[in-house]
Order: sequence, then structure tokens, then C-alpha cells
Amino acid sequence: MRKFNIRKVLDGLTAVSSAASASSAAQQQQAGNRESEIQETLQSEHFQLCKTVRHGFPYQPSALAFDPVQKILAIGTQTGALRLFGRPGVECYCQHDSGAAVIQLQFLINEGALVSALADDTLHLWNLRQKRPAIIHSLKFNRERITFCHLPFQSKWLYVGTERGNIHIVNVESFTLSGYVIMWNKAIELSSKSHPGPIVHISDNPMDEGKLLIGFESGTVVLWDLKSKKADYRYSHDEAIHSVAWHHEGKQFICSHSDGTLTIWNVKSPTRPFQTITPHGKQLKDGKKPEPCKPILKVEYKTTRAGEPFIILSGGLSYDTVGRRPCLTVMHGKSTAVLEMDYSIVDFLTLCETPYPNDFQEPYAVVVLLEKDLVLIDLAQNGYPIFENPYPLTIHESPVTCCEYFADCPVDLIPALYSVGARQKRQGYSKKEWPISGGNWGMITQSYPEIIITGHADGSIKFWDASAITLQVLYKLKTAKVFEKSRNKDDRPNTDIVDEDPYAIQIISWCPESRMLCIAGVSAHVIIYRFSKQEVTTEVIPMLEVRLLYEINDIESPDGEQVPPLPTPGTGSNPQSIVPQSHPSTSSSSSDGLRDNVPCLKVKNSPLKQSPGYQIELVIQLVWVSGEPPQQITSLAVNSAYGLVVFGNCNGIAMVDYLQKTVLLNLGTIELYGSNDPYRREPRSPRKTRQPSGAGLCDINEGTMVPEDRCKSPTSDVKDNSFSRSRSSSVTSIDKESREAISALHFCETFTRKADTSPSPCLWVGTTLGTVLVIVLNLPPGGEQRLLQPVIVSPSGTILRLKGAILRMAFLDTTGSLVSPAHEPWREHNVPEDKDEKDKLKKRRPVSVSPSSSQEISENQYAVICSEKQAKVISLPSQNCIYKQNITETSFVLRGDIVSLSNSICLACFCANGHIMTFSLPSLRPLLDVYYLPLTNMRIARTFCFTNNGQALYLVSPTEIQRLTYSQETCENLQEMLGELFTPVETPEAPNRGFFKGLFGGGAQSLDREELFGESASGKASRSLAQHIPGPGGIEGVKGAASGVVGELARARLALDERGQKLGELEEKTAAMLYSADSFSKHAHEMMLKYKDKKWYQF
Repeated sequence: MRKFNIRKVLDGLTAVSSAASASSAAQQQQAGNRESEIQETLQSEHFQLCKTVRHGFPYQPSALAFDPVQKILAIGTQTGALRLFGRPGVECYCQHDSGAAVIQLQFLINEGALVSALADDTLHLWNLRQKRPAIIHSLKFNRERITFCHLPFQSKWLYVGTERGNIHIVNVESFTLSGYVIMWNKAIELSSKSHPGPIVHISDNPMDEGKLLIGFESGTVVLWDLKSKKADYRYSHDEAIHSVAWHHEGKQFICSHSDGTLTIWNVKSPTRPFQTITPHGKQLKDGKKPEPCKPILKVEYKTTRAGEPFIILSGGLSYDTVGRRPCLTVMHGKSTAVLEMDYSIVDFLTLCETPYPNDFQEPYAVVVLLEKDLVLIDLAQNGYPIFENPYPLTIHESPVTCCEYFADCPVDLIPALYSVGARQKRQGYSKKEWPISGGNWGMITQSYPEIIITGHADGSIKFWDASAITLQVLYKLKTAKVFEKSRNKDDRPNTDIVDEDPYAIQIISWCPESRMLCIAGVSAHVIIYRFSKQEVTTEVIPMLEVRLLYEINDIESPDGEQVPPLPTPGTGSNPQSIVPQSHPSTSSSSSDGLRDNVPCLKVKNSPLKQSPGYQIELVIQLVWVSGEPPQQITSLAVNSAYGLVVFGNCNGIAMVDYLQKTVLLNLGTIELYGSNDPYRREPRSPRKTRQPSGAGLCDINEGTMVPEDRCKSPTSDVKDNSFSRSRSSSVTSIDKESREAISALHFCETFTRKADTSPSPCLWVGTTLGTVLVIVLNLPPGGEQRLLQPVIVSPSGTILRLKGAILRMAFLDTTGSLVSPAHEPWREHNVPEDKDEKDKLKKRRPVSVSPSSSQEISENQYAVICSEKQAKVISLPSQNCIYKQNITETSFVLRGDIVSLSNSICLACFCANGHIMTFSLPSLRPLLDVYYLPLTNMRIARTFCFTNNGQALYLVSPTEIQRLTYSQETCENLQEMLGELFTPVETPEAPNRGFFKGLFGGGAQSLDREELFGESASGKASRSLAQHIPGPGGIEGVKGAASGVVGELARARLALDERGQKLGELEEKTAAMLYSADSFSKHAHEMMLKYKDKKWYQF
């Protein structure tokens, strides 16, 4: 097999080798011999890819609507997305295929349907009576641009205003245009010489459906009589109009204008406004008009039985309030409350007790849609407190920089995180229940705990409960609080490794069993955290500083300078590196004036109070060396059983014993190879003392500290070029080869050399050049000895090679089961232990799932290694490659994970070309290959991750997480797990007109719109004006919603409507066919009587 090993070494250097086919044939033959030993249960039919749910705040919101009876909220976005929210846990995401911005949304109140108007001048009717809403009809306007829509309560006729100032009327049942059109030139004064501008408002008089109020942008408002087809009154104002709202009695309306004023008009006095208000204008003494203010973008006018009406508006602040945040103003009687918002207001709606516009509105809350948040204000409580938002909309509170996903966690984890997170909650919220309470939860078919961890640009980390397709924040950790904040820009000379966000999280390494957490930040810092339920005050924050910088000599002969002898164990050349420091090193510049030996961030030197939750165990920082900033960390791993953390970057690797707070290993990547470097690179001798590379790892143990100096190296541009460029000018071929970063790290208990007869603790290191190296760990006994004796680190000499950067490593036992890394069970560290506990601790060994020594020693384990290009399964201890799979030739793998599914395991990969693939283990048979999502930005690459049980996720936008599954079983159960948006609710009774109003008139006037807008009265609309498009959710959509007889009847009616046929005799025949089942016959008869005269969408 020696010849084969040479092949592996040359694998990464030569793209094609003539002997490759011979070696792969040899592998296949071996594979055949081994296949009989491990039975693989996963087959292609176990896999199917589908999106499950989308969490987070809708990215770039543009429209808002609320169904006051169903209590469902809808938000549309600039990218054509539609998000629907019911009670906490009931959410839904839909997408318009065109991707055009949503400009307006209108619910068909209590009818399980929604109309969306898009910027591409299309209208769409959504059916919400199914778990995944679908479009039933679409209408595309060809000659006019849509600017405003209005659908009166319990009407089937939708008014559509356009940019030209005309109003068209659409039948929402058939989604066809009526022949009735209100032309702008008929609506305005005949003497007017100018066009009144686009339609900005349409609404019917709450007391008379036959009167339509039309607002034009220029400032003209018209009250149009639908029956006589002429204008009753015209109201003119100098300032442009942004919005209009009625008083519920229909005698007054209010307009908001571009100069920050509100005008209130009496319907029958069109000459001038009854009242003009400038809510934020400074009142001048001489009776002059107040100074103009910013436009009032929207106003709502809501009445109450008991007191004064509410006038609620957005905008209208005076121009001299520079830097003032966006505000919502609530005017109630003589009081005016100005509520500041964190982001600009997109839209707002007042939630009222009644859906009827002609009744006292009784407003109880305002829902405010901001650019990056959703706020609900309680109008019934003094001070207008906000409701505590139960939706997971704060994912983007600080931009997400990385995330990890853990399915099938220990069951006690979520309660533990929730209990420490509950103490972090803010106070002062409204005492009332969240008012958006529609819909019903789905059935929970998945019972295992899932946790998502997100790392953010401000250094915060959030833990989320993601069990059963929901999302809820559990706990938030602020990693930046350990560092001194710079007060001004001049005071932060060291953070210029990055321009901003010096605390941003880059990598998260978490052990769910021991609850140990380790993070790597953008300023080349690593922090190790331990979980505790007790509050502690840390007097001195334990910290280490590590010099890790390396350079290649252009000339391949190191003979020119003398090499000093190695430091003897225990006499490290930099004792400061070993002893935990209370504050950073003081030497801030080297002899030639360059910044040297300083970290990028300054750790606080005052006592730190640490709340229950994650508490700092150790801070490690890479330091500047001779004017060169430390390079960002590219790989990180922590192991609780060994008490070790290891990290690497494009210069090298460092290992730290976090129990003894000492640096065990600090090497340039080339030194890892020792004399086995396939590239024959030589390190340049340094300016000060340093260790010769030839020794490699051989003589390094706990006491041997790495030399004081590290020479500078060309900056690697490993996957992220956000850090500053190196000043090194030489870019020779050797120089390029030297940019070998550490890309994967894996602690395990396995065979480190070919001659090994039993597994032992070790670290597997993968690099960006496709090399895998193995480092042996010699750990002292547990208990007190672990804190006194050194950990010995030594090389194994084992080198394996693959094409492309190494991404992931894992180990299987002889049965093909995953060997989990050893871990220590979690225990409370901040409680004093009694003697019995200490004795138990001494005897306790770490939990490890390595195979027992009684198993057959030869071929005892398998290493699974995945790189950007290929995957290999290597038999241990023989180190023979028994299976190999070239995953992609033309692209590269962004993320590879070894995951469990259906009591078996597989390798899941996401490629930059958009393909998601899975392979069986150990044989690497392809099981799934689906084109899913091309890599459109680095956000997807940075956040995509697979986890157990067929789950995966990525950040689909800066504010939203998209979850997906590659498991056939989950896809099949998804329909049951999704919540129901529509629930049957009785429509509230219409307001009582009262005896005298009924006797003498004056109550609400109804209108037979069918008589006015139907084809018989108004004729047909011009065919070229708009084109009807049947939606994909037509019959199929209703089929999905058809639960019981009502749905069946709806389906029959819809099918016949689409064929344009009358529902005469055919209705009975079709109904008879659909209701043929005996069990439904009695029910069907009752339903038909009840709903005989209603259309499908009214059920």
C-alpha cells in the first residue's frame, strides 16, 4: 500500500494522475470486501428536500393589513413576500412569483381571503383557508398603474384607483372588471385646467355606501354619487394629500397634508375646512400661520362611546427637530402623546372592536410597522405602553454574522437556558394579552429539542428554542462586556484590524452535553464560557495573549543564521503567556517603533459581575507582532473532557489548556508538518529567539513556551478579505503555497498511527490545502492531578491528503455508528463541593463513545473527511482509503456535515452551485442531489448549516432564517405540523340603527352594488385594460382547504365559475357527485340550505 500513500500526498498537487484509476479500482475492491460488514439502511427514498418555515422580521416591509374578526395580521414586502401572523406560533410565509413590491393588502374580512396589489400593476386573490395559502385569481392591468385599493366590508366589489386618476371596479369573486369606471375628468371641476394627480384615497361614506370619497394627490377631494354617476361635492386644498379618514357618523372626514397639517371637513361645507390643525407646528403669537412641518403620511380618526375621539398620525414633525427619531402621534381630547420609534414608520393600523365602519370604533391598540420592527401600542392604558412581542422578530437586532443548529439536544438544555434567560426580560410592558390571536397551532409530530445559536456583529449571542418548527428566544449573551469600550475614535488605535464591529462573532463552538461554549471574534479573540445557574463576581478576568505570526523564507536555505537551542521545559521564554494576566501587556512597540505584543481589544481590569447563564472562563487574544495585526481565526474547537480549546488561522495553530490557563501549542502551519512538508517550505529565521521548524512538534510539551517572536506572513485571504492587507510584497509561488490556513479541527479518541493497538485522545487538524494532520494528546489523570500535571502534546507523523480545503471530520465505529467526541457531563461549578463529591470527581472519567477494546483491533474505526471537492472514508488504524467520492468538479462545497437521520448517519453537503447532496456512510453512495439555491451572497455561505433528523437552515435575508428539511418523513408530516390561519368565527352583529333612525331615516344607507356594477347595468370592461390570470391555487388550492361539506361545495362552485357557466341545474348535479358519500348526505343538505345564496368566499 505504500504506492497508494504516495498517491494521496500528490493528490492535491496533480489534478489528474494516470495511476488514479488504478488506485480507485483498488479502493473499490477493498470497499467490496468491507461492505458486507456494515449494513447501510439509508436509501434515496428516505430523502426529499422542501422548505419548512421562515422565521424573523419580514425583510424590507412595504404594506400592512389586519382582519379584525379573524385577528390575523398580514405584512407585504418590497420583494413580493407575504407574511401572515396569528397567535404566537402561527406564522406563514408566501411569495408572489414576480417578486414585485407589495403596495397594498386588503383582507376579505372573516372570509379567509386576501387581495394583494403589487407594483407591477397586478392584483392577486389569496385563499387563506388552507395551511399553505395559494393564489386563486390574478388580474394584470395593462394600461394603468395601480396606486390605491379599497374593499368595503362585506362587499365583493373592489375599488382600484390608478395613477391617471381613474377608478376601476373589480369583482373579487370572478376577478373580472366591471364596465363601471369613474374617470378623473368627470370627477373634478370642469373648469379645472390641471390634472388632479394619482388617486391616493378611496372610501365609501360609513353611513351611505352609495357615496364614494375620492382623494387626489394634488389636494382635491371628491364625494362621488355612485347611482347618479356625478360628483356631489368637491373639496379643494392648496397642499398635497397623503391620506383621508372618516368619522364613523359620515358627517366629517379628516385629511393629512404635505405641510404637516390636518384639515377636518364637514361633508356639506366644501368651501373651506371646518378646522385646520398643525400637531407639531410652533404657534406664533401674531396670529400668523404656524411654520410648515414635515408631511403627515397617514392619519386615522377613531371614535369611542365614552369619550373623545382618537386622531392617530405618523410624520408631521417640525423641520428644526434634527436627529429626532420617527414618531407616532396620538391625539386624544386635549392630550397629545408623541411616541418615538427606533426605525422609520412604514405603515400603521388602529385595531378596533368592530369591523363595521358606521359604529363607534372603540380603538384598543395601534400596530406600527417599522422598517425593522413591529410594535403594538396599548391605547387603553395610561402612558400607552407597548405589548411584549411574542414573535421571533429580533433575529437582526444586531446583524447576524454566523449561526449553528443543533437538533436532538439533551432534554434539560432548553429549560436551563429559558430559566436564565427569563431574568433578562424587560419590564413595563402592557398587562394585556397579545391582540393578534387568530389561527390554530398545528399538531406536534416532532418531539426532540432543537436549538439555534446566532452570533451577531455587536458580539452578542442568542440561543433560540427551535423545536417543532417554532422559534422563541431563550437567552442572550453579550460577549463584548468583558472588553473596555473605547470612548472616542482617537482612543481605539488597536482595533483597526477591522473598521467597525470589533466584537463581531465569527465562529461558535458549543458542546450541548457539557454546556461549554467557545466563540472566536473578528478581532482575533477567543472566549471560553462555562454555564452556571449562580451569580458570581470575577475579581480578575483570566486571560492569555498568544503570538501567532509566521513568514516563509523566499530562499530555501535556513543555514545563514544560527538557530538558538530550544527553551527547556518549564522555562518558557514568555512567562506572561502562561500566567493569567489581569491586563494586557504593556510593551506596545518593538525596537523599530512598530506596534508589537498588544492585542486588538483591551480586557477590563475591574471586577466583573456575571449573571446566571454563560460566565467567562478564559479570554485568549492574538497580539500584534512587529507592526503586523493578528490574522482572523478560521477554525475553532473546544473539548470539555480534555479541558482544551484549539484555534487556527492562516499563520498557524494554538492550543490552550483552559483548566490550567496555559498555552500548550503555538505553531506556524508549516511547523505542523515537521520534516514531512510536501511543499518543502522553510521558515525564515526570526529577528529574536525562535524555535527551529525541523523540530516541529516533537519536543513541545506544556512547559515549552513558543518563542517570543513570530515573523510576519502574507495575509491569507481565506474566504473573507475583510481584514487589512499585509505589507509583504513578495508573492512568489512558494509564498502562495504558504497561505495554508487551519480550516477544520476535531478532538476525538481514535487511532493516531498505523501501529496503534488502541484509540487514544488526539486532535485532527485540516488545512485549506487539503492536508489532515494528527496531534496526540497525553492527558494527566482526572481530579486534582488534572490541574497539577501538564498535558503533553506531540505529533503522530500521520498525514492524509484530499483535494480542496478540509471542511469537516468525523469518526465511525466498526458498526458504522458515529463516535461522538468525549465530553464531561455538566455540573454546577460555582457551588462548593463536599468531600464525597470530590472523591467521585477523582474517579470519574469523561464520557466517551469510543468502541470497547474487546472489539477486533484491526480496522477498528473509520475516519470520514469532507473537503471542498471530495469526501474520503479512511480505515483506522491501517489508514487505507476504502471509499472516495468526488463531490463536485466545477464548484466547491460550502458546508459539509455528518448528521444522523432515521437511526443512521449520512454526509450532507451544500455546494456553491446551489446543489444540496447527501451521501451514505461509510460507502459514500449518492442518495440525494437537488438543485436548491445558488450562492447569491456570502450571507448564505456564512450561515448555512445542516443538523440531525434531516434539518437545515440559512439566513435567507438580513432579518430572516429559512428552515428546510431533507427528510422524506418530515416532508410528509409538514402539513400536519403547520398551523391553521383560518378558523370559523361568527361575524359580529351589525350596529342597531335605533327606533327613531329607523322611523325617520338617517341610519346607514345600503346600496345594491350588483345592480350598479354588474354586466347587465354597466356593460363589459375593455378587454385591453386588464388581463385575467387563473392562479395555481385554483381548484387544487380549494381541494387542500376542503375539510367537510363547506369546502366541497366551495370547490364545486369555483370550478363552475372558472368555466364561466351559470350555477343552475349543473350546481345540483355537481353537488350530488361531490357529496355522494353517505356519511355526508344529511350534513350536505343542511349546509346547502344555509349557504344557498352565498358565494364560495363568504363561507
